[in-house]
Amino acid sequence: MSEQGKGSASASAAAPAPGSDTYKGWLFKWTNYLKGYQRRWFVLSNGLLSYYRSVDLCFMRICALGTDRTQAEMAHTCRGTINLATAHIDTEDACNIVLSSGGRTYHLKASTEVERQRWVTALELAKAKAIRMMNDQSDDSGDEEPTSQSDRSEIQGTLKILVSKLDDLSTCNDLIAKHGAALQRSLSELEGLKVPVEGGEKIKAVNERATLFRITSNAMINACGDFLDLAETHSRRWQRALQYEREQRAHLEETIEQLAKQHNSLERAWRAAPTLVSTSPSAPTTKKGRSERLHKEEVSDEDEDTEFFDAMEDPAFITVTATENTQHRRSQSNLSGASGGQPNDWNQDDHMSPSCNDVSGKELQPRRQRRTHVPDKPNYSLNLWSIMKNCIGKELSKIPMPVNFNEPLSMLQRLTEDLEYHELLDRAARCDSSLEQMCLVAAFSISSYSTTVHRTAKPFNPLLGETYELDRRQEFGYLSLCEQVSHHPPAAAHHVISQRGWTLWQEITIASKFRGKYLSIMPLGAIHLQFHSSGNQYVWRKVTSTVHNIIVGKLWIDQSGDIEIVNHRTKETCQLKFSPYSYFSRDVPRKVTGVVSDSGGQAHYILSGTWDDKIESAKIVQSSRGGSGSEGKQKTVYQTLSPKPLWKKYPLPENAENMYYFSALALTLNEQEDGVGLTDSRLRPDQTLMEEGRWDEANAEKQRLEEQQRAVRRRREAEASDAVDEGKEYEGYQPLWFHQRRDSVTGETNFVYKGGYWEAKERKDWSMCPHIF
Repeated sequence: MSEQGKGSASASAAAPAPGSDTYKGWLFKWTNYLKGYQRRWFVLSNGLLSYYRSVDLCFMRICALGTDRTQAEMAHTCRGTINLATAHIDTEDACNIVLSSGGRTYHLKASTEVERQRWVTALELAKAKAIRMMNDQSDDSGDEEPTSQSDRSEIQGTLKILVSKLDDLSTCNDLIAKHGAALQRSLSELEGLKVPVEGGEKIKAVNERATLFRITSNAMINACGDFLDLAETHSRRWQRALQYEREQRAHLEETIEQLAKQHNSLERAWRAAPTLVSTSPSAPTTKKGRSERLHKEEVSDEDEDTEFFDAMEDPAFITVTATENTQHRRSQSNLSGASGGQPNDWNQDDHMSPSCNDVSGKELQPRRQRRTHVPDKPNYSLNLWSIMKNCIGKELSKIPMPVNFNEPLSMLQRLTEDLEYHELLDRAARCDSSLEQMCLVAAFSISSYSTTVHRTAKPFNPLLGETYELDRRQEFGYLSLCEQVSHHPPAAAHHVISQRGWTLWQEITIASKFRGKYLSIMPLGAIHLQFHSSGNQYVWRKVTSTVHNIIVGKLWIDQSGDIEIVNHRTKETCQLKFSPYSYFSRDVPRKVTGVVSDSGGQAHYILSGTWDDKIESAKIVQSSRGGSGSEGKQKTVYQTLSPKPLWKKYPLPENAENMYYFSALALTLNEQEDGVGLTDSRLRPDQTLMEEGRWDEANAEKQRLEEQQRAVRRRREAEASDAVDEGKEYEGYQPLWFHQRRDSVTGETNFVYKGGYWEAKERKDWSMCPHIF
């Protein structure tokens, strides 16, 4: 991390004025990961540490003269203040100071160790004095404790009396010391005078009694001092107990909020329960049972003769179900369209053309038996904050992150998981209507997010040149290949070709922003899909993924943003909206809505559902302008046929919670196979060790691989520098299986598959592959 200004300007602290409690000077304060440490002017006064970003001449004069600052001046220049009475002072290394109080933490740095020690001494003295002064402030916690007005007045009155008595005791202490010393001096002078022997004996006796009086007085003074120390100790204990009660209250409020969310979820689940019961696919479908269920639904539905507004309402439009024969169609849809997640369940879409639902192209071939489980995830506890707080001020790229935050899959394998619901594209390839094909492509684009709902762990960052192949020709008729084509920024290229009439390719670069409580992950790059028979080419981009509760709490993932899918041959479009989660929203969580339009902008289909469960489509039969929405914009009202299911998420395998919440496809991605390339992710040692539960060995291996990659990058940079010095051209790293080409449709330059991988696999010749593991 950059330490701006370090060494370029003096960071020495100004020495305190004699008899003054104020301490001032320059220190470096940590601001953020972009700016690093910044030079700030700090003022320590009356138990408060304040800092100023820019000091004008007037303020400097005020500081130099030691005059008091007005509230207006402080508001004009002060950037922050921390109360030392409740602050914790810590020292990290030779020059660093860490101050924490409540929810605020200041990371400070002095120019030298001597300056650091001066500041620490001043801060400790100011803190001790601030704690003593806290007893004199009767209104410090008046608004924190929910006591009654009479109790508060009684406590304040008692405190005032105690303070008064302590002041009296302190005054008596001073008088006793003063008069005792004067008496001792007088008696000593009398002893020195020439007086008769008897008088000398009397004076000596008085002197001894005065000495005893002084000893007794000193004992009383020491006892009073012990009493004060004990009172301060108990005061700190009471303060800690008060702080504990406040924390417990805050924790209780958080618990109540969580219970409110759970109550809201249970209420929604209860409302949806009758529909779920009536649409259970396991129920018998005899004529008698069907008629009984139809009757039940007729009874349970509200007045169908009135206009029925669907639960799906978008800020831009409202969906209205057509009224004629609505009940009959809805009942049949509920009976036949409730998909259990298998492809055959999707063949009930009566408003889709028969070609889209034709399964004759799927030859039933014997499938290879693949694994259905991985070793359970070890229960190793690790706090992210314990690692991140040690990263402050350091170069993040050089900090090895342990595998505790990972899952035993690479980013290339996560990219391959987009093919979990490839059968949507198989169906789309058989569609005669490009609009119906667009609906299935949209469902496929949404289905790629369904595996992320519980997957909060981070995939392994691929090494430069790392590849991953997935050969599913025997089962599903497609070949998939990924390669890490760039490391800074990290970019991966992906190419899939299917024997069932489609090709998909994409280049994805991951950009992320850490915003304290959450992490935003923004995939950059376009996804291209082409169907062989029609020549339709679809292009779309991914939405933003957000990981919440990075520091404290349970991690959860949300998807938000808009996707525009464009058929560049017909100019038809699909606008998808992923609604971000909001506690105050009445919509179902993880909601997705969309409109499929032709080249003229006329809407033909409405899509609705959630990205973690299912997507339905409804054919539009009529559209009209409705009333204004909450934002004053006029909404479009679409009258549609009953919605039909397009996609339904597969259930997770048994014991998935102990297997990183992997789907059935994800469980097979790291399964060892013969004949793969030498750079395949299955052969990565740290990933394999983590999957086997040997995390300590995996951490050591991961650190070795990362350091090896840094060494290779430094060598390439040195070679590039030497080539520039010699006036030669340096080509730099070139991917093995992909090359950059300009797309004829979008005009963008991206990495596309140049061929050769599957031929090399048939020849069993991997001599061209680098040894990256």
